[in-house]
Amino acid sequence: MRTSVHNPIIPGYHPDPSICRVEDTYYLVTSSFEFFPGVPIFTSKNLIDWKLIGHCLTRNSQLPLANCQVSEGIYAPTLRYHNGYFFMVTTNVSNGGNFIVHSSDPTGEWSDPAWVAQGGIDPSLLFFQDKVYFVSNGDCNGNSGIYLCEVDPFSGKMLTDSVLISNGCGGKYPEAPHLYYIDGYFYLMLAEGGTEYGHMVTLQKSLSPYGPYTPCPHNPILSNREQLIGADYISCTGHADIVQDQNGRWWLTALGVRTICTDSNRLMLHNLGRETFLAPLYWKDGWCKAGNNGILEMNFEAELPDTKNSEEFSSSDTVKTSLLIENFQKTPWNLEFTQIRNPDPDSYKLIPQEGVLILNGDHSLCTPLVSPAFLGVRQTSFCQKASVKLNASPSDQRGLAGLTVYYNNEHHYDLGIGIRNGQKQLIFRRQIYDLIKEDILMPVPDSEVQLEVIADKEYYSFYYTTHSGRSILLGKGATAAMCTEITRRMTFTGTFFGMFAEHTSASFHCFIRQTLEN
Repeated sequence: MRTSVHNPIIPGYHPDPSICRVEDTYYLVTSSFEFFPGVPIFTSKNLIDWKLIGHCLTRNSQLPLANCQVSEGIYAPTLRYHNGYFFMVTTNVSNGGNFIVHSSDPTGEWSDPAWVAQGGIDPSLLFFQDKVYFVSNGDCNGNSGIYLCEVDPFSGKMLTDSVLISNGCGGKYPEAPHLYYIDGYFYLMLAEGGTEYGHMVTLQKSLSPYGPYTPCPHNPILSNREQLIGADYISCTGHADIVQDQNGRWWLTALGVRTICTDSNRLMLHNLGRETFLAPLYWKDGWCKAGNNGILEMNFEAELPDTKNSEEFSSSDTVKTSLLIENFQKTPWNLEFTQIRNPDPDSYKLIPQEGVLILNGDHSLCTPLVSPAFLGVRQTSFCQKASVKLNASPSDQRGLAGLTVYYNNEHHYDLGIGIRNGQKQLIFRRQIYDLIKEDILMPVPDSEVQLEVIADKEYYSFYYTTHSGRSILLGKGATAAMCTEITRRMTFTGTFFGMFAEHTSASFHCFIRQTLEN
């Protein structure tokens, strides 16, 4: 039976997807950069309804992020399964390089890193017969390209020297190598063109993992670079991984972006981050093409894997949910909650019996290279709102606690409670690059306060809800200021809705994220 598929399958900042199958269950991981915990892992029965089940990197020993710059930290992971173990290989570009972790239970604890001496980024593994091949893109003596060696996946020890096997298929920045063995050939899939609007997926094959490799005659096998820019189109498609379902059909997951597009503006900007998309993969004469003749579509129909057991992955459990409510009455907190770099455990205190989360912060969201008291969730749709109830009593002028729209320390909008002119006030702060503007808005009572932000394609609008239920608009910030394309450093992440506390302690209740568009 053919089923309608709507992309993205995992919305919001979830780039560089890697997928594998174990019997009738699929597992997928994405990049996490400077955020903690690292490398979210999802599972699905039908390839379209995905449930977040945990993270591969949950301990400081696995994920050292001290002094990690924005969009550094953990780059593209690859997930593979072999002989009862899951293996996740990735790069910490800020501390240590390439490493492998493993686990027999993807929802449980993963091992400490097994470091691999081969450099570069975007590593991947191929288990073939009694060997494990490790590929990454890198540079050796000025010769950049895709390198291969054999490794022990448990220790990370290189068993052979690194060998250059490919310089790509002519596009700039050949990266994201994935090596497969299919029907007697070794296939090398790459991302080329850079992870922007010229991004593409290319393919080569060889009779040996060491090459020589012959490029596909109709490369790229996926690219949306000739498509229009707009919310109804997908741009920047690339960094793909493939999987065969239990019925013999092939599928490709890739990153892409949905750009901001309104009746008055068609902008090459995206604030949701690079997201995870799905396309069917068709083979003919030993080569393949993805999507609609190489174009990744927002909507299509396809025969998905058997979904008789997929009710356990209902939409209310996925990151596509229209409503996220967290009353802080359970521990640990919701798996979607994310922190910045390695969090200070003394900055977070959950009191489940009272339904309260206490944040106690020593740093500002504006300060680079630190871990502020912050807990956020990804913005997953253009039109969403987030709200929180909190109580805070800052003791000095530096104190501020409340609700934030956060991209990085130089790009965020914040509505919070602070002390100004000796009074407890609502304060609206906007930071874009090094320009910080703070508006003192109105006194607030010494009791619980409800704050809300409503996002659309042009603005983030911040509101205060009075005790009588009246909603007061307090300020706006342009959506364009929270986009990857305008940041000072090249960035690869997306926007969060979050709670924060700077130089003060605050108690938070009932955090909500709700999607407003159909």
